[in-house]
Amino acid sequence: QVQLDESGGGSVQAGGSLRLSCAASKLSSLSMSTTCMAWFRQAPGKEREGVATILNDGATNVADSVKGRFTISKDNDSKDNDNNTLYLQMNNLKPEDTAVYYCAASVAWYTGRWLCPLKAPYNNWGHGTQVTVSS
Repeated sequence: QVQLDESGGGSVQAGGSLRLSCAASKLSSLSMSTTCMAWFRQAPGKEREGVATILNDGATNVADSVKGRFTISKDNDSKDNDNNTLYLQMNNLKPEDTAVYYCAASVAWYTGRWLCPLKAPYNNWGHGTQVTVSS
């Protein structure tokens, strides 16, 4: 089973930046080679929401609420098919970005072309890392 371990959360003032990392291992346990990695977040009293996703070919999908401020990326230099590192660069942070951020991974979804939706049943999750933005 895929193992995901987030790090990089913390407390920052509005306008500041943070970079989250997710160390992924055992990716070969996913049954197909076309895979998605993603960042989700859940604020207190709210449902978990998709923030950004990335297909293994590098195509990204970013939520409108963070577009232009957050960037998802992964270690493109990795020649190791079993391990990789996912990143979320968060700039110009706002108090409404306060949440627990989760890393997720899954086989991609095919609907005529391979996609990594923001709303989909990802089935591998990390434990989460807290991000707190103060005004």
